[in-house]
Parts: sequence; structure tokens; C-alpha cells
Amino acid sequence: MAAEIVNPRSDSSTDQDGAEPLDSFDPAFALHRGGKMAVQATVPVRDKDDLSLAYTPGVARVCTAIAEQPELVHDYTWKSSVVAVVTDGTAVLGLGDIGPEASLPVMEGKAILFKQFGGVDAVPIALDCTGVDEIIETVVRLAPSFGGVNLEDISAPRCFEIERKLQERLDIPVFHDDQHGTAVVTLAALRNAARLSGRSIADLRAVISGAGAAGVAIAKMLVEAGIGDVAVADRKGIVSADRDDLTDVKREVAGFTNKAGLTGSLEDALSGADVFIGVSGGTVPEPAVASMAEGAFVFAMANPNPEVHPDVAHKYAAVVATGRSDFPNQINNVLAFPGIFAGALQVRASRITEGMKIAAAEALAGVVGDDLAADYVIPSPFDERVAPAVTAAVAAAARAEGVARR
Repeated sequence: MAAEIVNPRSDSSTDQDGAEPLDSFDPAFALHRGGKMAVQATVPVRDKDDLSLAYTPGVARVCTAIAEQPELVHDYTWKSSVVAVVTDGTAVLGLGDIGPEASLPVMEGKAILFKQFGGVDAVPIALDCTGVDEIIETVVRLAPSFGGVNLEDISAPRCFEIERKLQERLDIPVFHDDQHGTAVVTLAALRNAARLSGRSIADLRAVISGAGAAGVAIAKMLVEAGIGDVAVADRKGIVSADRDDLTDVKREVAGFTNKAGLTGSLEDALSGADVFIGVSGGTVPEPAVASMAEGAFVFAMANPNPEVHPDVAHKYAAVVATGRSDFPNQINNVLAFPGIFAGALQVRASRITEGMKIAAAEALAGVVGDDLAADYVIPSPFDERVAPAVTAAVAAAARAEGVARR
């Protein structure tokens, strides 16, 4: 069966309390009534012969074959083409900890983006638990039904441990999109910005505002890609080894970033920096932006309010990107996760490696090609070349790194 993008609608004349329904004046509610997705059969069930093949007794022969040869599950069920979109509702968009039920519209949205942009079926799963061990044990028990697990909107720092331990226990890809999807698209845009200015990643010193899921993942990926140097700042300033208030995750970050040994505030780190990457919210003072190096890049990705408004950023930066669709150069995860999972599932990868993520970033950057410009360092999510390019690159990287199983 496959997820179909439909909008089943029930009678919307009144809400349960008899009041005028919300969708009578808000188109977002009108679109969401009845949910944004459904399930559709891929085989006909028109008569008793079809029924006897799709269900009993024919299905028993398939079950028996899979029991004898477990690998056949990939050929005779949808396992290898479906992803679980798993959340506990603790870090939903900019809304915070709103719980599992309230997270479902976002998880449904994620599922239809998987289908629309990557051809990958996905099932939203909102868990009514927040303990690290509870989430891990629940997902491990659900895993036989899926070819991959996309973790979504789970708060830091728990998200790091959950992803790591799940990947240790499962032989299917586990991917926290809030971390890695953001990092892949950021790296792709940064590669193109550097190319536009005649530089390479190695020539750049970057500063990341935010040491949560996205900030840590971006730092790791930039280091893996060969960035000249990168410093990460949280609410208390630059994450550095001399601080005694660091979590285990931040202590790890301090160990592989900030080769220059910077201390102090975010503003201090920005002086002379080539790149600002914002994944934290808040506002960066204009003088701090002005203190950056000539020809700097400002990627202010907080939504809906970027850390540096584009009007301010353009006064000082050569390339400006945001997380918003109403400005050029949108850093949007939908450019990454559908193709990454499509490529991983295509070759039945056991995991998504750093090499596969970097391959995705390089493929995404390559889509821009000769059209590269200051207002076009990253393609649109609606560019039909994106998903095939990322899918092919990820599949090839999985084979090269020995995690592909077909």
C-alpha cells in the first residue's frame, strides 16, 4: 500500500461545540480538516480471486516464504519503501513542547513531503512518552515494519542519545532530520557561496549561533567537509574547553571546533568571521554583523524571524540565506531528507553515514551549476532535478562505504 496525498473531508458545518468552525475563516484549518494524507492500495481487490491472493489463503504462502527467508520481506512487502516519522512532540517547529497529538499536523506534513519530493512512503508516529529509554524501546519494537526511521522534533540533548542508540540497535537507517537535514542543506549552500567568491570551504572561518540539534550537526558536518575553522555559541557564549558548565554534547563540540581558541560572546566571535550561521533565534546586533570580514556570508535561519534580517544582512554580506520561503536562498530541509532516504532505501542501506550526507550536499550544490549567483546558491525545493540528484549520490556513496545491501 502507498500513502496518497488526499484531503478527505467530513461535514464542516459546525465544530463539536456547535461554534462556527475554524476553517470558515482560516484556510490552514480548511486544508487540514480530516488530515492531509490517507492510504491507498497498490493492487486491485475486485472479486473473490483478487481477495484470495491479497489476503487469505494466498497471503499465507508469502508469509511462510518470509518466515523461511526473512530477506524476502524486502521484496514482498512495502518495508523497503516506507519510513517511520517518529516524534515525542517536545520540540515542534518553533512551538516547543506541545505534546504528541498537537505534533501530528507537522508529522503528517513531513510524511507528504517524503512522498511528494522523494517518492517515499512515510507513516507519522507520535509517541506518548518522552523518556530516552522509553522512546528507544518503542521504536526498536516498531522497526520491523519499516525500512528507515526519521526522528523529528525531539528536543536536545536527548535527541543525540536517542539517535545514536537506535542506530546501534537497528540495521536500518536512523536519521534525525532536525540535525542532519539542516546540516546537509547548509553545507550545500556554503559550498556554492564559497565557489561564487572564488574560495573553498577550507578558506572560511564560520560562527554558528545555537548549540542544539541543528547547530551541533552543522558544526560536525562543516568540520568533516574541511572548514577552515568553526566556533559554536550558545546562550552563555562561545563553546570552549575552558568552560565548566558544558553538557557532554557541548564538551564534545568544544573538542573538535574553535581551533583559534576563541572565548567570549557570539559578537566577539563574529569579528572578522567569514560566515554566520544562525539556528537559535534571537537577534544579532547590527554592529556585530558589520564587524564580519568583507564578502561575508550570513545564513540566518531562524523562523519566522531570522537572527539577522535580510535587509540588514545585505548591507554587509555578499550572500544572504534564511529559512524563509519569501526570501532568496531558503535553507529548507525538504531539499535533503526525501532524496537521502530514497537513496538509502534504494540500496537497502543499513545506516546513513557521514559520507552519504556529504555526497547529498555535493549533489544538491551541483544542481545550481552555472546559474550560480548571490541570490541563487541553493536550488528551490520545487526544482525537479533535486531529488533524483540527491538520491543517486546517496545510493552511490552507500555502495562505496559498504553499507548497501543491494
